[in-house]
Amino acid sequence: MQKTYILDTNVLLHNPDSLFAFEDNHVVIPFVVIEEIDNLKKRQDEIGRNARVVTAILDGLRSLGHLSDGVALPSGGRLRIELNHQEFSSFPAVLDSNKNDNRILSVAHHLLHEPGGPVILVTKDLSLRVKADVLSIQSEDFHKDKVNFTRLYEGIGSIHVSAEQMSRFYRDGRLSLNGKLQGYPNQIFIMKNPCQDSQSALALYSGNILRRLIFGDSINFGMKARNKEQRFALEFLMDDEIKIVTLVGRAGTGKTLLALAVGLEKVLEQKAYTKLLVTRPVMPMGNDLGYLPGSKEEKLRSWMQPIYDNLEFLFKNSEEPAKLIDHLIGRNVLEMEALTYMRGRSIPGQFIICDEAQNLSPHMIKTLITRVGEGTKIVFTGDPEQIDHPYLDASSNGLSYLVEKLKDEELAGHVTLKRGERSRVAELCSHLL
Repeated sequence: MQKTYILDTNVLLHNPDSLFAFEDNHVVIPFVVIEEIDNLKKRQDEIGRNARVVTAILDGLRSLGHLSDGVALPSGGRLRIELNHQEFSSFPAVLDSNKNDNRILSVAHHLLHEPGGPVILVTKDLSLRVKADVLSIQSEDFHKDKVNFTRLYEGIGSIHVSAEQMSRFYRDGRLSLNGKLQGYPNQIFIMKNPCQDSQSALALYSGNILRRLIFGDSINFGMKARNKEQRFALEFLMDDEIKIVTLVGRAGTGKTLLALAVGLEKVLEQKAYTKLLVTRPVMPMGNDLGYLPGSKEEKLRSWMQPIYDNLEFLFKNSEEPAKLIDHLIGRNVLEMEALTYMRGRSIPGQFIICDEAQNLSPHMIKTLITRVGEGTKIVFTGDPEQIDHPYLDASSNGLSYLVEKLKDEELAGHVTLKRGERSRVAELCSHLL
């Protein structure tokens, strides 16, 4: 039985391709949604860009027929823009007919009482889903780019080995289990001997073998690993064959600091990359910085302050860390850029760090990662449990989505950091509060 999906504005702005994600079912866009998208299309940010993309897609579909009558979609379903059903006479008087959300609910309510299959309102707005439930209207989030956060890939596993196998691993630096171990490419394993609790080893699963860590004990810009997860992170950050690294963990686990330390080591000391480029979403919805006074660098400073703090810590042995940072920026070996301004760029030969990546949608992650040119390494850091974006959560944000999508790829490495190293106070409160 075909279903009818009614799309809210925020779904289209989250992912313009959501129009094509409902297989052979009917897709309905209330006219008020078109009005909201039209009001947003001039914004110079990700929201404005997605509004323009949605408008262009709908304009292209006009060649197939009148949108108010419905046009065929490539998936076999039909799309139509709903002009009718704005009547509020059968709605509770408490609902304000001037509110766009209520006009969307009106469309869903009337379609629900017409012949046909189930009617489902698709929205990322929690409040609208609650209101729909009160009115007995079925509603749901947009699920196509959601992952199960409770089972998010952590990048770490464990395996029991015999004393003889452990000895062989220590002797040869590698161990083949003849296909008895099924892991993901670049997955870290903690090897344990159940007969001797004190005997263990850390190994990387690569090419169907377990091999010894190469870079886990390296020191980069004065920074070395303080726990095993940080050793795993260094293994991926230092390996130039691994082009995409994702680091997930709570505040204080060292994600950003380690990434910056390795980035500086690679750019300034090893000359493996021409530049260290650091970016982060400057606002939850990726808003433009144009409304702030001052130059672009002055506008960025407040949003990039956590990065400056980490860099000053790494340069703490310098007489004037702030001047050294400005010097590196002036030499064009260090760049800090708002994610808003990354579109359209091609970035070869650089070490890129995207901090606070949990505040990006999967679509925004794709926009950034497709900027990567030859010889570039990109690192994403963030905490999916601390999201500022109003329409993202731990399961639908771009960082979680990226971790799950890349776990089968040889070019990617992922670690979930669990132990806080900022301070005893920070670690205690991170657990208790």
